[in-house]
Amino acid sequence: MRRTATVVLVAAVVLMLGALLGDNSRVARSAAKQAAVAPGGRGDASRATPVINEWDVPTHNSHPHDPAVAPDGALWYTGQMSNTLGRLDIRTGKIQEFRLKTPNSGPHGLVADRDGNIWFTGNFKGYIGKLDPRSGEITEYPLPDKSAEDPHTPVFDQKGTLWFTVQGGNDVGKLDPRTGMIFLKKVPTPHALPYGIAVNSKGVPYFCEFGTNKLASIDPDTMDITEFPLPRGARPRRLAITPDNAVYYSDYARGYLGRFDPATGKIDEWRSPGGTDSEPYGITATADGVVWYVETGLRPNRLVGFDPKTRAFAVPTPIPSGGGVVRHIVATPDGKLYLACSGVNKVGVAEVRH
Repeated sequence: MRRTATVVLVAAVVLMLGALLGDNSRVARSAAKQAAVAPGGRGDASRATPVINEWDVPTHNSHPHDPAVAPDGALWYTGQMSNTLGRLDIRTGKIQEFRLKTPNSGPHGLVADRDGNIWFTGNFKGYIGKLDPRSGEITEYPLPDKSAEDPHTPVFDQKGTLWFTVQGGNDVGKLDPRTGMIFLKKVPTPHALPYGIAVNSKGVPYFCEFGTNKLASIDPDTMDITEFPLPRGARPRRLAITPDNAVYYSDYARGYLGRFDPATGKIDEWRSPGGTDSEPYGITATADGVVWYVETGLRPNRLVGFDPKTRAFAVPTPIPSGGGVVRHIVATPDGKLYLACSGVNKVGVAEVRH
């Protein structure tokens, strides 16, 4: 399998690339300037140098959608168009694929439980699935409402309950792995398109309403939903929660990184280095509190780091393959970033060096 790597060393490299890319030079100059003058000086994120390795997915046109981290450190991904789940051993580069039993399931999001089972959303067929990698056995849990036809992103809370969004059905759901019972809750705002979801340290799930300018939380016991309006025109797509429980979101429509403080209700925003059309999408946070996300409106897609302590952006790192839209990224406990590059049939790992 072909593996590629890139290192962005200094802002001067970005400027040189911009000159070669013509119109994109304005973006490069903006990124370099912002990195140079970011308030608070050069924090950890602004000194970070991500090194990105990529691996080809074995099945052609798999459209790897989302990545996940397994307890053994393996990178898992959904092959949305090949009806597969894949496992990459990042030490050897070996990829193993598991074919789903229901044709055209359209696996979308996935997450590993403590035992190493892989849970995924059957986006095209309206079910939640569980793969036991040791036996290859797949268990399916159909959603109880036929209108909830497109489960989207799954995440576990600290008690082992699986939470997930249902974009077109306008629901948030939870599944008890011990019983298989599923409960769904409609989002108050019609056509809210619940999208990315994450759980804070207190066990409270927060999610994006991509169809409108709102974030929301759901009470894990009562399933009551509370919505939080963002600035007009915002379209939050994915979110990440830092160790201090701040909620960061990628504003896909306006080209911003946003921060919502649940304790005070305060919202802060920073224009992404790539500008209005940068389309921030996949986002995560590492254990040190640094936020990482991908600008998908630019070619190539670019990985961007943001240090909340200094409010400094790192010089963006181009995805070697171009990315082809990096829709989701996840962080490992030791600070690696796992990426799924859907449009170019690759998965990747970014190691952040300071």
